[in-house]
Amino acid sequence: MTANGSTGTALIETLTARLGEAYVLTAASDIDSHLTESRGLYRGEALAVVRPKDRDEVAFVLQECAKASVPVVPQGGNTGLVGGGVPYGGVVLSLTRLDRIREIDPVNATMTVEAGCILKTVQDAASDAGYLFPLSLASEGSCRIGGNLATNAGGTAVLRYGNMRDLTLGLEVVLADGRVWDGLKGLRKDNTGYDLKDLFIGSEGTLGVITAAVLKLFPKPHARVTAFIGCASPYDALKVFQRLREAAGDQLTAFEYMPEFGIEIVLKHMPGSVRPLAEKHNSYALIELSSPQKDADLQSQLEAVLGEAFEEGLVQDAVLGSSEAQSQALWGLREHLSEVQRMEGGSIKHDVAVPVSRVAEFIDVATRACEAEMPGVRVCAFGHFGDGNIHFNLSQPVGMDKAEYLSGWERFNRIVHDIVHSMNGSISAEHGIGLIKRDELVHYKDAVAIDLMHSLKRALDPQNILNPGKVVAVGDDLPAAFPKVG
Repeated sequence: MTANGSTGTALIETLTARLGEAYVLTAASDIDSHLTESRGLYRGEALAVVRPKDRDEVAFVLQECAKASVPVVPQGGNTGLVGGGVPYGGVVLSLTRLDRIREIDPVNATMTVEAGCILKTVQDAASDAGYLFPLSLASEGSCRIGGNLATNAGGTAVLRYGNMRDLTLGLEVVLADGRVWDGLKGLRKDNTGYDLKDLFIGSEGTLGVITAAVLKLFPKPHARVTAFIGCASPYDALKVFQRLREAAGDQLTAFEYMPEFGIEIVLKHMPGSVRPLAEKHNSYALIELSSPQKDADLQSQLEAVLGEAFEEGLVQDAVLGSSEAQSQALWGLREHLSEVQRMEGGSIKHDVAVPVSRVAEFIDVATRACEAEMPGVRVCAFGHFGDGNIHFNLSQPVGMDKAEYLSGWERFNRIVHDIVHSMNGSISAEHGIGLIKRDELVHYKDAVAIDLMHSLKRALDPQNILNPGKVVAVGDDLPAAFPKVG
């Protein structure tokens, strides 16, 4: 769906009259960075990039685009990994100017923020108020709350605090026709009909444009301990996780799994990185316990569990962060893993989830299946063991042509996703569906669920102007396969 010349020109003039010339960008040099996504897989096109300053201007843009039947693609930090923010004609709606923290309510333990707020800014504002906003991502210095909500972002603390759906009490949303739903209530109990906010969280801008949210705050942790362990297999790591969960309860904040290959490439590409254990191991876990109690003896608790696991052979070696700097260095091994993978050539990525009880089995079975399919492929399976979310990424064999390797993407998708499906898992855990998994979703999702999703899309966006072609395909206004780059 694209606007013809006269329609597009008239729309741009209308938007410019309301927003101002500085905030309706049409020059190729000004809009170029908004046409691609962070992995460089897709490149789209757009009439303009508009930058409204508040909810009312967002509503105006959507109302005028609806009148002109012109698509609107919401964008925040544009750090998505599935092509969900790539435009295919129409207008890019940049929410970066909606960046106010409207309110912090310390008694209710909530903060109301606009969608364009950078995640790190929200974290810092919560901290300044004496609280914790626990969502933590590698891109937290550039990703924005609207995008976190649109993809139901998870991150490293989901085990303790949940994902964005769990962290959100209320939303403000502009609908496809420009109407505003004001659901900014900081209520923990509200049984007055359907829970509308959950329709929009995770919908990737296809049902409405989130402009603000009421977020939960938590007590700041005053005691914290970090450990890095080496294990013989993911099965052993899973047993250690189970023991820690039973012993520490919700004090277990993170349990991040990494393979030896992942550690090797971080050490190779990140200056200053140091191998934390003397020997190499098949599997590693980064563990964090935290508590709001200043006198909580987390170290003794962690040492007791790891000591028993060591005696039973489940843990081969371990180190505890003896200072804040050492703990940060241990976290750096995990946080840089996604970044350094691209330095090893082509990477075929899978963001999947299986029941926690089967996460080690999944890593084992999927690794063997992919290695059998392509000898030399380097499996980098890492992620959030405690919620079953594994980033099952495949780096190209050494010396192989990158384009030739990436041509096998669909083949590896079928292998990995079939295994995930057989284990009652999900082909998308925290990155969303976007473009890259749109057709995969139809292959694996329950047919009734797909039908319900189409019904919701038609009900809330009858013209199909909100981020068309993403998540679910509606109508014939987009090509069957969105054009890829490289």
